[in-house]
Amino acid sequence: MSPRKRPPLARLITPVRGGITAPLGFLAGAVACRIKKADKLDLCLIFSEVPASAAGVFTRNLAVAAPVLWTRKILQRPVLRAVIANSGNANACTGKAGLHDAEEMALRAASSLSVRKQEIAVASTGVIGLPLPMDRILPEIPGLARRLSRSGGSLAARAIMTTDTRPKTAALEWTTGGKKVRIGGMAKGSGMIHPDMATMLAFVTTDASLDPETLHSALKQAVDESFHRITVDGDMSTNDMVLAMANGLSRARIHKKNLLSSGFQHALNQICLNLALAIVKDGEGATKFVTIRVIHGSNKKDCLTIAKKIACSNLVKTALFGQDANWGRIMAAAGASGVPIRQDRIDIFFDEIPMVKQGVGLGSRQEKIAGRALRKKNFVITVDLHMGTSSAEIYTTDLSLDYVKINADYRS
Repeated sequence: MSPRKRPPLARLITPVRGGITAPLGFLAGAVACRIKKADKLDLCLIFSEVPASAAGVFTRNLAVAAPVLWTRKILQRPVLRAVIANSGNANACTGKAGLHDAEEMALRAASSLSVRKQEIAVASTGVIGLPLPMDRILPEIPGLARRLSRSGGSLAARAIMTTDTRPKTAALEWTTGGKKVRIGGMAKGSGMIHPDMATMLAFVTTDASLDPETLHSALKQAVDESFHRITVDGDMSTNDMVLAMANGLSRARIHKKNLLSSGFQHALNQICLNLALAIVKDGEGATKFVTIRVIHGSNKKDCLTIAKKIACSNLVKTALFGQDANWGRIMAAAGASGVPIRQDRIDIFFDEIPMVKQGVGLGSRQEKIAGRALRKKNFVITVDLHMGTSSAEIYTTDLSLDYVKINADYRS
């Protein structure tokens, strides 16, 4: 249960400012086109000055929004110049009209940037089931394209927010093969967050040079270790996607064989994890950020299954909100996961405080001591299975009264 050490190479990767536009050749900007109330930013563009290799990971929800369908289709030829994204309206469950609107957004952005519409990814987030106000969106795109800048990343990050309370951005820099490389990203997400998909909107840019196959391989690994490890409420959205663009302007070439040795995989993993953790910490109504750590399992898959079951349990999450050291709910969730376990081997800890030894609770005095951990905003629950050498982590939140209030009247 000691803290994990960063690999030596990862220590050479340092944070920088700039978010999505930190890498060379990327511009961004945002406008308010009255999709949302109060003239909040709600439409953004991310643009690469040269063609960029592209890769994406998308929601596994079978009720799929129009922008996801459009973007999945164009990524069959994995080269992008831009992403146009709106908030306030998901353009989901909107039929053929929604598909037409997504394509029209791509077409207007393409003509404004003098590129092909098949090089424009489209993303949307917000209320499901409402038609996009295209009469407000389309007229704003040409002016937005003219105002793109290296400093526009922070505006773009704000424009994709819905119930988020703050923008989520990150950027890293390192040197490989004598060339300085940067990777930047931004994300939105607060509710409808759950593993086994892309889990919200996230965009990543880099000035490294990667072919699309290598970029997709790296992105899939990074997403599996980050966005697929978070849950706020167990609900899967219709619109989730993670997109990556690599334009090669740093002249640092990354191949499959040197994804690790070049530092690229470390940096991409770190960017995605930083953004994923920011989403959990900004979970709707959340008062706790909790790491569920399952260790000494037979295999990683079993550890993940148990960790997800605990993290998604409403009984566990409400106990976390109430600062109730109710280890019985954790044990029950582990047992209900479907994974073969030995109850008489399980130990449970809240931070470093033992609560259960070989399947038996250590008494009310220990529960009172463990209550100190639950009063903190950030803490770790560890379940030691004593069945093998594998481990896994899931990052989650409590379930508060404010979560119910937010989602009881989401359209207002």
